[in-house]
Amino acid sequence: MRRFKAIMMAAACCAMAGSASAASPSAEVRTWRQAHEREILADFSKLLAMPNVATNLPDVERNAAYISGLLETRGFKTRLLRASPGTPPSVFAELRTPGAKRTVVFYAHYDGQPVAQKGWLNPPFQPTLRTAPPEDKEVTVPAQGPINPDWRIYARSAGDDKAPIQAMISALDALKARGIKPSVNIKLLYEGEEEQGSPNFGRIIAQNLELVRGDLLIFGDGPMHQSGKQLISGGNRGIAGFTAMVYGPNKPLHDGHYGSWVPSPSVMIADLVMSLRTEDGRILIPGIADEVTPATAADKAGLAAMPPVEEDLKKALGLGRTIGPKRLADGYLSPTLNVRAIHAGDDGPNAANAIATEASASFDFRLAPGQTPARIRKVTEAYLTSKGWFIVRDTPDAATRLAHPKIVRLAWDEGSSIATKTPLETPAAQAVAKSIGRTVGYDVIQLPIVGGSSGFAEIVNQLKAPMVTVSIANYDDNQHARNENLRIGNLWDGIEVYAGLVADLDW
Repeated sequence: MRRFKAIMMAAACCAMAGSASAASPSAEVRTWRQAHEREILADFSKLLAMPNVATNLPDVERNAAYISGLLETRGFKTRLLRASPGTPPSVFAELRTPGAKRTVVFYAHYDGQPVAQKGWLNPPFQPTLRTAPPEDKEVTVPAQGPINPDWRIYARSAGDDKAPIQAMISALDALKARGIKPSVNIKLLYEGEEEQGSPNFGRIIAQNLELVRGDLLIFGDGPMHQSGKQLISGGNRGIAGFTAMVYGPNKPLHDGHYGSWVPSPSVMIADLVMSLRTEDGRILIPGIADEVTPATAADKAGLAAMPPVEEDLKKALGLGRTIGPKRLADGYLSPTLNVRAIHAGDDGPNAANAIATEASASFDFRLAPGQTPARIRKVTEAYLTSKGWFIVRDTPDAATRLAHPKIVRLAWDEGSSIATKTPLETPAAQAVAKSIGRTVGYDVIQLPIVGGSSGFAEIVNQLKAPMVTVSIANYDDNQHARNENLRIGNLWDGIEVYAGLVADLDW
């Protein structure tokens, strides 16, 4: 990462335009942070120690109540917003600034992914300080002196997505301690069901539209650029996913006696997978990209200006090759089809020389701007039908099995979404870029859209406000996986970035 940063700093084309027009509070905030590093980490650890798996409502509610209390002690008026009784709450908090002309809504989510993955180095809700991978050595906070910024705190949601919540809280504490007032009215919107696909969040916004409305929405989620430089982006892709189950004999069969005669579900699911996409990632479904909005000149310029990280990433990830476009971000404005998992038969101690009865695969499409989940579903099912698959929604009965040579049961995921994209040349987006630039001292990367997904198109359309993504987590934070972590230096930098967005934002 140090070499990444050196390369990227050398590649910066010019100093931030207009950097002298405003005073960043970064130096004051850094001084405060350096004197309070242990308290910040202790507070963050307490937040991370609270179980928050999105499907466990009591845990989610405890997180919401705790975060609300933290904000109330800092002068915010808070409310818990629900779409209906029994659904996860979103924390809403507001702090008005006398004389402020703009209201900025800061979004993050406090719920997290499941934690059953094997291989956690420490229990996922037992925050632990470690050196960076691959060493991963457990360390303790020194009694005095600075904490190594390259150390990491390991816990579920450390990077995704409690880091922006802690960064905002610490930024507010730093500004207050140094006597620096916000330049905008602040609204915080912390969601409690993002990792479930936000099934109720759109209704929460619709029911509280005037309460949550603002002039700019800052989306605080996702990792930073692989170079280690700060970036902003104009939005994210949409998503649609499904699971396909195929069927063979109605009971396991000896593969010596029947292997040359009975169709194997393991082979059938492999054939289905490879009929949908090529090994190099090209989607084979006709018409899949017909709705895609063409990239603008500004999009192309933004992508062309991205720092080159591909060769270093290949080394870091142990890759002998890549697929698709040569440059990573060039694929973000196009759809992708990922095979999330394939399951067939038994292995390990349960392995048998037998033909399985069924096999399955799980997929997700990342949708480019313009695409809709409804059309993705339509063209996918039409294509599978053209390939001879008979589509069912439930487990087929004996009569259905006998009537059709190739049966696939499709189950589409809930929580699909379309892409959202704010042009980064808009005044609000440029104000964010300049504020962060004044904080960090270089031109921030401006990425038209990130590769990940969220359901925020509906939210942006309701609020009728531009959305800019500001990410602070390290790119290798293992989000959604075992040993999720946050680099300590990213938290320190994030505190300064959020302090700047609160006190040094003007358009």
